[in-house]
Amino acid sequence: MRARLGTSLLFFLHGLIVSTWLSRIPAFQAHLQIRPAQLGLALLGAACGALISMPVTGALVSRNGSRAMAATSTALMAASLVLLPLAPNRWWLTGALVVFGVFSGAMNISMNAQAVFLEQRIGRAIMSSFHALFSFGGMAGASLGGLAAGRGIAPSRYFAIAAGIFIAVGLVCGPLLLGSDKGRRGQPAFARLTKPLAGLGCLAFCILLNEGAMADWSSVYMRRSLLTSEAAAATGYAAFSFAMAAGRVAGDWMTERFGRVAIVRFGALLSAVGLSLGLSFPHVYSTLGAFIAVGAGFSVIVPLAFGAAGRHGSSAGAGLAAVNTAGYLGFLSGPAIIGFSAEYAGLRASLGIVVALSLVVSSLARVVAVPGDATLSSAQEPVLQ
Repeated sequence: MRARLGTSLLFFLHGLIVSTWLSRIPAFQAHLQIRPAQLGLALLGAACGALISMPVTGALVSRNGSRAMAATSTALMAASLVLLPLAPNRWWLTGALVVFGVFSGAMNISMNAQAVFLEQRIGRAIMSSFHALFSFGGMAGASLGGLAAGRGIAPSRYFAIAAGIFIAVGLVCGPLLLGSDKGRRGQPAFARLTKPLAGLGCLAFCILLNEGAMADWSSVYMRRSLLTSEAAAATGYAAFSFAMAAGRVAGDWMTERFGRVAIVRFGALLSAVGLSLGLSFPHVYSTLGAFIAVGAGFSVIVPLAFGAAGRHGSSAGAGLAAVNTAGYLGFLSGPAIIGFSAEYAGLRASLGIVVALSLVVSSLARVVAVPGDATLSSAQEPVLQ
């Protein structure tokens, strides 16, 4: 199906673009001589950009559909990569990350809205498979970034080449997407804050804060705390992304077999226990094992939360914007929180925040339930061929 192919490419590309930046953070930190707290503040710039763009994108998707917004935001997010290596100091880097965050947030909302609409049209759970491709993209980007670092390729050159390729692929995706997911006339473009959306927003904030912390600090932790090489440090996020991808490949089957609530509760507990053990035994292999446990535990939680959000709002775009804004704020502010904490308590102790919030997510597991929905209650929609 053309629409599924196009949506799959978008999710893979989003993970690839994000991890292209994440995998080279240690190089930026060393080049600009940024302390952990200063790096955390710079990373907060992306959170501010996403916070601005997500509600606006949700409204635009509700009124105009997700196809055009997805294609446009993908190209702009890829192009914004070239701004990052141009930053001469941490303040310019923060500004560049604001721009990066604006387009990242817009792409996130529009591609997830397309995925929710497609899932409803097909009539079976497919959301986890899309998020698996995001994780595969993250793994590929981290691996390529580590390879580039090992070969001494400067971020400026690497990001320029990558951006050109990503823009070309993103433009190809646009015509493949469904273009009929506009909200019904008269529906509000912004979601009302209902109890289900509030609960989903809280869960999304916690789990994506944890994902953001793992994404931005896993390689730094291995480089600075375990004293690995820069190339070896990139394997931390690659291991985390691989486990996320593997869990999401089986995620749709697990959802139908065990149920949404049980999957979220068990996954959050697995992450808390795994990371606790990894931090207690600070060695390279035990740490990689911990990152794998965290990735596997987190894997299906976000797809289930976003899938539920897309069916609780006045439209998929509005519901996703409400929950994704909270979640993505967590994803991009989490690294800043870890950075400020690491300045005073050390990075190993600060990653205990991820353990604590995983336990909170486990306690909130019931909010992902969709009433009357064993797998996908909107299966009355025609199945696309």
